[in-house]
Amino acid sequence: MSTLLLALVAGGVVGLCLGALGGGGSVLAVPALIYLLGFSPLAATTASLVIVTATSATALFAHARDGQVRWRTGAIVAAAGLLPAALGGVLAGQLPPALLTAAFAVVAAGAALMLLRPASAREPEGIRGRWPVAAGTGAGLGALTGVLGVGGGFLAVPALVKPVGLRMRAAIGTSLLVITVNSLAALTTRAGTADGLDWAVIAPFTGAAVLGAWDGKRLAAKAQGRTLQRIFAYVLLAVGALMLLDSLL
Repeated sequence: MSTLLLALVAGGVVGLCLGALGGGGSVLAVPALIYLLGFSPLAATTASLVIVTATSATALFAHARDGQVRWRTGAIVAAAGLLPAALGGVLAGQLPPALLTAAFAVVAAGAALMLLRPASAREPEGIRGRWPVAAGTGAGLGALTGVLGVGGGFLAVPALVKPVGLRMRAAIGTSLLVITVNSLAALTTRAGTADGLDWAVIAPFTGAAVLGAWDGKRLAAKAQGRTLQRIFAYVLLAVGALMLLDSLL
């Protein structure tokens, strides 16, 4: 299969995940760029930020039209992550590739396990009384975005559902705001690592991801929230296990 075709297929899958699940794009983009398209771990995490920023901004617009973005909650979470994302972007260039891969795998598996936990009784949706939780969540997501080159959506969705208290569809839409802001902040500190990136691969990958995000948004409108959570969790577990195995061999 040609490199261009691989980039288009991988991009479509990444966009579908971001549009439907509010995350998972980067957790799939990074391994696709490494194992299918030959990028180094550092180059893959930088390219992933480019792809996920463009795709999440597109998906955010689609979810906002349906009123599924909680702007105040998202702004608090995103703002708290700006500085950690920038600092994490600087740190990433100093870490060994195997450590980046292993850390990525462990974080993905942890998010999956959080999503698979039985649902508890839902409190009324809203940010009132949860400001410290939202800010702490944002800082942690920002740091992970900077270090691992992920948008943070695969952690933002479970964090917005569980500790913050949003319903699944609102968490999906709101996470896209967090992803967009965090990815931009991390990308600004990685400008030096953008040299040498293969834009002939990144451009079609991004274009396919943007188109896939619209289809993903339509899928989210039809599927049950709990079903989306489980699909998302099993994908994360599989990817995390494969990447952890690769980092140890």
